[in-house]
Amino acid sequence: MRTHALAEAVRHESRKALVGQDESFTLLLVALLAGGHVLLEGAPGTAKTLMAKTLAQLVRADFKRIQFTPDLMPSDVVGTQVFEPSSGQFRLRRGPIFTQVLLADEINRAPAKTQSALLEAMEERQVTIEGERLVLAEPFLVAATQNPIEYEGTYPLPEAQLDRFLFKLLISYADAEAELEVLRRYHQGFDARRLDAAGLEPVVTIEELTACRAEIAAVQVETGILNYITTIMRETRNSPDLALGASTRAGIALLLSAKAYAATLGRGYVAPDDIKMLVRPTLRHRIILRPEAEIEGLTADNALGRVLARVEVPR
Repeated sequence: MRTHALAEAVRHESRKALVGQDESFTLLLVALLAGGHVLLEGAPGTAKTLMAKTLAQLVRADFKRIQFTPDLMPSDVVGTQVFEPSSGQFRLRRGPIFTQVLLADEINRAPAKTQSALLEAMEERQVTIEGERLVLAEPFLVAATQNPIEYEGTYPLPEAQLDRFLFKLLISYADAEAELEVLRRYHQGFDARRLDAAGLEPVVTIEELTACRAEIAAVQVETGILNYITTIMRETRNSPDLALGASTRAGIALLLSAKAYAATLGRGYVAPDDIKMLVRPTLRHRIILRPEAEIEGLTADNALGRVLARVEVPR
């Protein structure tokens, strides 16, 4: 399959810049292919920005970064109309959202009004400025980061915005071997700000990405798999650990991401293992734990693991 060859080429080339982040980077690629967005949660210095920059370079996509801060305004994200005295007319000044891969760094540092400026763009692939509707380029991927440690001065994302993200990826520290390799590379001159110097070459065109999306749409999904997804969604709503289960939109996200993931593995059909692998990144930000479950030390991933254990896997 074309998508499998593309994914293998992107993964292989990404290893020139990334160490020990294969699974997270693969899911970032799956999100791009599926037309979704990704929330990256991890401590500072765990290569979240580097992953987004690497993906953009490998697929020849335009890349921009916004540092979210408490004083950031919606117009700083989407743009605004600026009056030009010389011409006596207003001119549209486009914001950084007009790109293909957007890194929304520390998204929970900005107030809700500014966070919501991303909602229309993420869902509708368009922005509206002074009543004018402007369509965004394709592909369009928002990779938003947040720090799970510091909560002072932050604005937690509301459920409506969390639901716009296809995946929430938990980026952990690299293991000892990977961390040693990172240090070795920097000692030898690697610079994350100059990926060209690292030999990172684009391997995919936008036209090839479009062709892959058509191939992904043709991936087969048996009735048993559809029933499996539906049962998982309904089980989250009945779980004693959860105050809020997964929505129908979450089930759609799981289905579409599974089709893209299967295609990257070279399969023309979705297998139960694809669903099991993607349940946690797709649902962990779309469910809410009961207070008593949190007191017991249960996490969203633990609760989803219990849900999976209760649902029969289709043959």
